[in-house]
This record gives sequence, C-alpha cells and structure tokens, in this order.
Amino acid sequence: MNLCRMMRVSPFSRAAKTLFPKARPTASPFIRYTSGAALLCALLLHTSCMQEQEANANALPSEAATVAATQQDSLTSAPATAVAPETAIETEHTASRALEWNYPGPKPLPGAILPGKRIIAFYGNLLSRRMGILGELAPEQMLSKLDEEVAKWSKADSLTPVQPALHAIVVTAQGHPSAGGKYRLRMTHKMIDEVLELAKQRDALVFLDVQVGHSTLQEELPQLEKYLKMPNVHLGIDAEFSMKDGNVPGRSIGTFDAADINYATEYLSSLVNQNGIPPKLLIVHRFTQRMITNYEHIELRPETQIVMHMDGWGAPALKKDTYRRYIKNEPVQFTGFKLFYKNDLKNSSRLMTPEEVIALTPSPMYIQYQ
Repeated sequence: MNLCRMMRVSPFSRAAKTLFPKARPTASPFIRYTSGAALLCALLLHTSCMQEQEANANALPSEAATVAATQQDSLTSAPATAVAPETAIETEHTASRALEWNYPGPKPLPGAILPGKRIIAFYGNLLSRRMGILGELAPEQMLSKLDEEVAKWSKADSLTPVQPALHAIVVTAQGHPSAGGKYRLRMTHKMIDEVLELAKQRDALVFLDVQVGHSTLQEELPQLEKYLKMPNVHLGIDAEFSMKDGNVPGRSIGTFDAADINYATEYLSSLVNQNGIPPKLLIVHRFTQRMITNYEHIELRPETQIVMHMDGWGAPALKKDTYRRYIKNEPVQFTGFKLFYKNDLKNSSRLMTPEEVIALTPSPMYIQYQ
C-alpha cells in the first residue's frame, strides 16, 4: 500500500473531515499539545505526499486506463480504503451504465439487454460444419467452448456481465434458384427448435439470421413470427446475401437500404407491443460501404435495439480499419464485432483478444464467433 495513496482517503483529507464533529477545547495543556502535534504531523505528511505525487505525476499509471482484470483484482483483494478515487468513480460509473442512456435514439423499454450486458454469440448452422462454430462441433463440445469464451470476456471486462447467445442461420442463401427461384433455403422448424433446446442449457439468447437471396425481408420475417414472439429470440439480417441487383449470392456482395432495416425494426416493434415482451435486438451485418445505404435514415425505436455488426475477416489491422470505416464512421446505435476462428488466421497468426476488441471505440457490445 502506497502511504501517499492512503492519505487521499484518510480522515484528514478534505472529503472526510466533515465526518468528524468539531472537538471541544480541553483544559489540559498536555492534551492540547499532543493533539496539535499529531495534527501538525499529519498535515506535514499530507503535504509531503502531494509534493511526491506532483513530482511523479508522469510516472504514475492512469487508474481509468487500468484493464478490467486489474480492476477486478483490486476490488476483490484490497481493503475499501485502498481504492483510489479515480478507480472508485470508474467502477461506480460502469456499474450504473445500464441505468444511463448515452446512445443514439430513445431510451429502450424495460427489459432491454444493451448496454447492461455484452453478448457473446456462436454463429452458424446446425446442419453445416462449414458455416460456423455453431454446427462445426458436436453440441456438448460447442457449448463447452462457448463457456470458455464467456469466461475470457468476463475476465477481460469484469464490470460488464456477459450474456451467451447462439446465432443460427435459418434462411440460407443459395447458389442456385431453389424453390420459387428465390436463391434461398428456409430451415425447418425442427432445426430452430434444436437451437432453442441447446440455448436453454446455458440460459442463452437465440438469434435467427436471414440471408434473403432474391427474396425480401417482407417475405421472410413473417415465416419466423412464432419464434420472434419469444422473449429470448432476436433477429439478424445479412446484407451480403441480399441480391437486389439480381446477381447470384456469393458472386458479389449484396445490399440493404435504410428502408429495409426500418421495415425490420417496425415489424419487431409491433411484436413487442402486441405481446408485451422486452425490446428486440436486430443485428445488421456489414463490412463494405455499399452493403448499407442511407444509414442516416435508419429509424430508432424504443422497442428495438440495432447493432451494426462488423462482419469482415482478416488480420487485426484490417479488421480495425473496417470497423472504423463502416461502423464507427457511420454510427447507428450499438456496435458488434465478428471473430473468425479460421478465416482470421489465413493472413495472420492470431485472433484478436477480448482486450483488443473492448478497447475499440465505440466498444462493441455484441461479439460473434464464426
């Protein structure tokens, strides 16, 4: 314990002096003498400490910049009087983040997930080992790996609760016309039910992801209504496979306009109001400029929370640049960030760490692993 730091929260500091009533004068010269000497020593020590702090100001680390794991160690092992004021303030502000609303749009209805929690989601399709971690591993192995990731993120930011999630692609884009010539394939309700059963084992959220191909959100979302009415089920829409130009999915990158996103949030808002359920999350995939057009016209509603999700893969520098260009520079409401277990390693030797992702500005509140 640094004695100077202790002085900043000692009874002789200005903040604490008012806690002690003014002492009555005593008739004893000896007591007056010893009390005065003690007070003088304390003041001299306080002055010495202040001078030491000023002399070493450039060498002292910033408490506000301390990583969350270090903050957790100090909170659990140190006595209360050892917590520096800056750390205490940071802790208090972070703990009350869910009660504040410093994001674009109206404050959400009660029961909203963001920003009170950070979501860690596993993405994919149970019927495919190639579409993401959700279907690549056997269910128990997949859930165990999800537990490991949740633990890593909890350690990296101990002040933000972590909410696990399963993000399932339930309408998949196709490279051929398929039924109805829509270049998309709807998964069976049986598969969605299996995802819901897996989610129950971890009290996880479920996201239903839609790749429309040549179809539209207006056609596809009503097909999922029975699930989207459930309080723990939310929606993802992938602009990459919205082929408004008539191209084949996978041969070029598709696009959504603000009007498409507004339809989705209006649809979700109606379900919230009709069924008395908490606000819905909408995850919007993005990694190029053209994928989302007229972002400034996206409407924000208290019944929905929009996450603009950086969906690009590559080395850390490339991913950070994509996040800056298309997520930070064209803000909507909340932000998300995807980590690819395989693709991110093609031109790099490592995945970005939770600490690196948390340090991005704005800090992503939805993290997806594929």
